[in-house]
Amino acid sequence: MKLNRMTKLILGASTVLAVSSVYAQDGAELAKTKACVGCHSTNTKIIGPAFKEIAAKYAEDTDTIVASIKNGSSGKWGPVPMPPNAVNDEEAKALATWILSLK
Repeated sequence: MKLNRMTKLILGASTVLAVSSVYAQDGAELAKTKACVGCHSTNTKIIGPAFKEIAAKYAEDTDTIVASIKNGSSGKWGPVPMPPNAVNDEEAKALATWILSLK
């Protein structure tokens, strides 16, 4: 299927806007919409560790936080596993960046 130039421009622009909106979205708001706050809070352990504890433990290790958000984790913070989350790469990266900003 061949796309004409205008279609390619529209698709490209919409992709840029979609990615930009994820990074522009406030990390705290994204944490709410993705239900992270059901198990985590900024300062206090709920079911999972506080976001500030995660930031302190992983300092500048964005990749580990992104992997845990996307794939879940087990045994890092105790016996309760974290399930994988329904987030795309950009959302996981935005959440990890926000978490690291809390330290």
